[in-house]
Amino acid sequence: MQKQIQEWLLSKQVDFYPEYLAEGLALLGILISCVVIFYVAYLVLRRIMYTICAKSSFLFMRGLSETRLFTYINYLILAIALQQLAVWWLSPSTLQKIIIVAAQVWFLLNLLLIAFALLNTLTHWTFERNFAGNFPVRGLVQTLKLLLSIGIGIGIVSLMIGQSPLILLSGLGAMTAVLMLVFKDPILGLVAGIQLSANNMLSIGDWLEMGKYNADGAVIDIGLTTVKVKNWDNTITTIPTYALISDSFKNWRSMSESGGRRIKRSVMIDTSTVHFISEEMVQRLTRSPLLSEYIIAKSHELERVNQEADMSLALNGRRLTNLGTFRAYLERYLKNHPKIHQGMTVMVRQLAPTDKGIPIEIYCFSNDVAWVNYEAIQADIFDHIFAVVSEFGLRIYQSPTGYDMRKGLSSRV
Repeated sequence: MQKQIQEWLLSKQVDFYPEYLAEGLALLGILISCVVIFYVAYLVLRRIMYTICAKSSFLFMRGLSETRLFTYINYLILAIALQQLAVWWLSPSTLQKIIIVAAQVWFLLNLLLIAFALLNTLTHWTFERNFAGNFPVRGLVQTLKLLLSIGIGIGIVSLMIGQSPLILLSGLGAMTAVLMLVFKDPILGLVAGIQLSANNMLSIGDWLEMGKYNADGAVIDIGLTTVKVKNWDNTITTIPTYALISDSFKNWRSMSESGGRRIKRSVMIDTSTVHFISEEMVQRLTRSPLLSEYIIAKSHELERVNQEADMSLALNGRRLTNLGTFRAYLERYLKNHPKIHQGMTVMVRQLAPTDKGIPIEIYCFSNDVAWVNYEAIQADIFDHIFAVVSEFGLRIYQSPTGYDMRKGLSSRV
């Protein structure tokens, strides 16, 4: 087209730098054509395709309308048009080559941005559909973005130097060791993400506890190189993804899915308060609905055993103790508690005595795994234990305080 314009100028006897004038008119024609093509593409993409996607019933289509995908497609069309217009309007020259290379670079950049927009929409769609909970979607998407960026970068460099991409790739082969060092974390993160997903070790929303990194909270993101944990104090801890494979961590997911959360706590009983229970205490405790059946059955059992063994001395005979009766009461109390999971272990056990007394451990599971509710259930149980222990003639061990010292001194005076 530039040659035809130049010939037309010469036919009109325009001899004032006809070559440059023809080139300028050709550039003007390219500019006007680009503006027209851009506006037409804008009307088609933004007014028609965008509206269709925005009103679509499919979540993925609506997600496309929330990105700049159609803008990038518009620029992509313009890059293709610019390359063709440069071939049509300009004669082979350095300027034509520069415009064609610029159009091709622009084309590759917009192609990369379009791929990014599609991947972002896909990531959003997987999270909305709950497909990303057990699969490291974000890490894989970041890996794809990295690979696409490297590929597009190689393509752009090859266009600018006028060499085949294969030459650059052959040169990169000699830099494999350097590339492995530079991209060590992404490679390790990708492998770790695949292992976490394949073994179902970690998902978004899991309660993760990892003391090495002071992480104790919910997993909010599993990326290519880092895992983000929102701690219970609302701080964010970032953990290298590969650290979850190389180091140990605690995942509380199975506890949440089981429907029961363990209560494992002890109360220390003062050893000096343990004794046989008297007949008066037996009669009083028998009035308790939780203990009446136990005391009657246990009393008959001990009486039968003592008679068979001919235990004439009370010292050698078996008798009810306040500590044993207290354990039996707690076990029945837990088995009748509406907030204790009866399908899991319910046990009250006595541990080895220490210098602090005799540990009586409560081992059971609450049927509510929510943290606040769990703590309330546990507190209510031990509130009751502290209040009822004196009914069995027992006392909770507590180290002497300044108040105890003053009370002892005042009693002496």
